[in-house]
Order: sequence, then C-alpha cells, then structure tokens
Amino acid sequence: MTKGAPESDDQRRSQLLRGVLDLCLLSLISSRPRYGYEFVEALADSGLELVSEGSIYPLLARMERARLISSYRAPSSSGGAPRKYYRLTEAGRAELTSGQAVWRAFTGQVDRILTDTDTDTDT
Repeated sequence: MTKGAPESDDQRRSQLLRGVLDLCLLSLISSRPRYGYEFVEALADSGLELVSEGSIYPLLARMERARLISSYRAPSSSGGAPRKYYRLTEAGRAELTSGQAVWRAFTGQVDRILTDTDTDTDT
C-alpha cells in the first residue's frame, strides 16, 4: 500500500462508508424520525461530510421497500412544502441490532490486524 494522497484517503473513506451507510442511517433514525437533508447534516456533523443527498435518497428508498423504515409527510417548520420523514420499523430495529453486532465484531478483527501487524515497510 502506498502512502495516500488526500484524494485517495477520501476514496478509501468513501468505500468504507458505502458498506455501512445503511447502518448509519438506521442508527440516526432510531433516535427520532428524520427527513432526508437531516441525514446529510447529521453525518457531516459526525465527520462524514462525504455523503451527499444523492447517496441518501436511493438508499432510503431501498430500505423503505425492504420495510426497514417507513415514511410519512409532515408540515415543514419553516412553512415550506411538507417534508417526508422516515422512521424505523420493528424489522429495521432488528436489522440495526444485528448490523451493530456484525460491525463491532468486524471492526474488532480488523483493528487487531492493523494494530498487531508490524507496519515498518523498510525491512
């Protein structure tokens, strides 16, 4: 592996995030119903500013088709058009719990490899 330039670091982060973005969204919804742009803001506030609305909406639609989340419309607090809010279903809550367990086990295994392996490439 070569020393990464900033753009390759962003690519790696983007690839890693792509695999767990659904779990991030489910986790955000578990605390309260949210509308689309709130996901982008919450992810950016957590340091995941690489995620755009264009990534969020197709994933929300897939999760809704899979019945992991449901949606409803509610008036906008700013007086604009009604917003589509998403909330977790029981199936979504079960998926989140399962996904969190898989994530913790996986990241623990990767962390062991990354911290236990000698990273000195000059030998």
